[in-house]
Amino acid sequence: MKGYLVLSTGDIFEGEWFGSVQDCTGEVVFNTGMTGYQEVLSDPSYAGQIITFTYPLIGNYGINERDFESIKPACRALLVGDLCQQPSHYESGYTLSEVAEKYGIGGLSGIDTRAITHIVRTHGEVYGLLTTEQEKLASFIPQPVREVVPGVSVVSVQEYGKEARGPHVVLIDYGYKKSILQSLLDGGCRVTVMPYNVTYNQVQAIDPDGVFLSNGPGDPKEITPHLGELKKIVEIYPTMGICLGHQLISLIYGCDTERLPYGHRGSNHPVKDLRTGKVYMTSQNHGYVVKEDSLSKTPLVLTFRNVNDKSVEGVRHKELPIWSVQFHPEAHAGPQDTGHLFTEFIQQCQVTGEKSYA
Repeated sequence: MKGYLVLSTGDIFEGEWFGSVQDCTGEVVFNTGMTGYQEVLSDPSYAGQIITFTYPLIGNYGINERDFESIKPACRALLVGDLCQQPSHYESGYTLSEVAEKYGIGGLSGIDTRAITHIVRTHGEVYGLLTTEQEKLASFIPQPVREVVPGVSVVSVQEYGKEARGPHVVLIDYGYKKSILQSLLDGGCRVTVMPYNVTYNQVQAIDPDGVFLSNGPGDPKEITPHLGELKKIVEIYPTMGICLGHQLISLIYGCDTERLPYGHRGSNHPVKDLRTGKVYMTSQNHGYVVKEDSLSKTPLVLTFRNVNDKSVEGVRHKELPIWSVQFHPEAHAGPQDTGHLFTEFIQQCQVTGEKSYA
């Protein structure tokens, strides 16, 4: 079946439709990873977005039951160059198109993903409509995607690793990846996942040893109404944040955030640790960044910097055990160069867990 993509720039692409047959709209972004398409399509940080895979061949090793990052994918649609319908892998249970159809995700294959990527890199904020009806292309009105975190956060408290003997960590969910939870469990933690709008009193009632702010989609400033409660939480317990969680910690202490021209989405972004001078390859997925010049009058200091565009990749509080990184140390499907940061956080919770910060 033929399908069409019209962009807010006016560009139109024709391809072969796969997945769920229904119109869909969203922000068009691109991911440069050569592998990991299953983790990408199931990452809640892509909520409301149409994902363009820049690597030509997608679907060649299929989909398995183990590597989903969420129960249900939150992205709107997929754009691929060459879609493999006969994957070859001993764990492959489904094709990409079968999973897309199962979860109501549309997609186009056989289109020029390099051209789409060039358009996004040139124009920055680009929106698109996928449809099988050519007559709808002329009437497309771009609509920015807003307020996406409530749709991907848990609505009630969930507990994991109840028998664990390590620190008790509260994971505040803005759209967390399963591999973040697994990294904490692998470190011996007991984990309580709580909704994005959790209050200080709710966290204090379970008396954790540490707090973890997850990744998530959208503009961090949309969470501003909850920053007051969040500030009270992080100042009591050792806290680590990833991606959106990093941006929220920065906003709490007076920093500013801004939209990147076209975001960082892929698994090969070099980041320099300013404390040691060592450079790590990292996995990233974000469209917003902390403005470095806004750090100067805050209690936060810069700890990591992106080697390519010099953007802020990590901050740390000067006095309190609060720190965060923009990249993903859990890094599924890789690289795992910075996985030691989970160990550092868990050790911090172990050391300070017996102390009171009240």
